[in-house]
Amino acid sequence: MASVAWAQGLGGGGGSSSGTLLSLVPFVLIFVIFYFLLILPQQKRQKAQKAMLDDLKKGDKIITASGIWGTITNLGKSTVTLQVADNTKIKIQKEHIAKLRADDDDKE
Repeated sequence: MASVAWAQGLGGGGGSSSGTLLSLVPFVLIFVIFYFLLILPQQKRQKAQKAMLDDLKKGDKIITASGIWGTITNLGKSTVTLQVADNTKIKIQKEHIAKLRADDDDKE
């Protein structure tokens, strides 16, 4: 009876490397799912935001990340001057511009 138990132990040792690979499959699948659902869309949004910031020009109407509406009056390398009222201008960092606004947004 002891020889039978010993023989079974040898047979199970040969399949342990394939068992290790099979145990890694769920982790690989989870990483692939996270990549396509979280990482890839975030990279696309970052590229689109960077392209929008690079294409800004004087006179563009924008909305900042804090919700301030304004018109660009001056562009610097890392700052933007906005006119938010008739005699009111503010300077903000370029990265804090959330989006361009449409011309028909003024009719609210």
